[in-house]
Amino acid sequence: MSKRWFITGTDTEVGKTVASTALLQAASAAGFRCVGYKPVASGCDMTPEGLRNEDALALQKNSVLKLPYDSINPLAFAEPTSPHIISAEEGRPITFERLSAGLAALTQQADWVLTEGAGGWFTPLSASSTFADWARHEQLPVVLVVGVKLGCINHAMLTAQAVQASGLRLAGWIANGIQAPGKRHAEYLATLKQRLPAPMLGEIPFLTQPQQFERLGQYLQLPE
Repeated sequence: MSKRWFITGTDTEVGKTVASTALLQAASAAGFRCVGYKPVASGCDMTPEGLRNEDALALQKNSVLKLPYDSINPLAFAEPTSPHIISAEEGRPITFERLSAGLAALTQQADWVLTEGAGGWFTPLSASSTFADWARHEQLPVVLVVGVKLGCINHAMLTAQAVQASGLRLAGWIANGIQAPGKRHAEYLATLKQRLPAPMLGEIPFLTQPQQFERLGQYLQLPE
């Protein structure tokens, strides 16, 4: 039976894809036939092959299974805005059926499937549903990415509380260095370790060189 995980963040731009890439690299090193799934992506560039999202391409690149782009990212939107807004404007509804069908197809081929959400935990998919609702529909254990900066403790605790209130398991959290460590970096991490009701899977340091992203898996342990 495939292991399935859902990656969410304390906010947008906290490094979910960096963390997802690290987890895929670690899963690959552990011998899993892993694949990343970005069911909904806004902020895509038009290419000769169609709309392509940088985050989804990173998941595709770091997956052991080499699958067509549409299998990794079935719903791509050009404008970098909340999915429910651009989806309604373009008349392309984001349905649980579409998201779940893509996940099921990947689960049949891989033994370790990582689904990356968009934005934070409650990112809307429609006028009546959020990514959190779909994660609950699929009963996916959650990994939380915390962008370490001033304010992250509150955001992390609120998100962890919301995940648990949904009835889902918070399988772990990842500290991601989205900026150079500040004076209170160690204290932030100590507080997060104390307050978050799940194990820390590792810390990804603040990285500036492209080649460093080829070895992200070394910083993390896999969730259990």
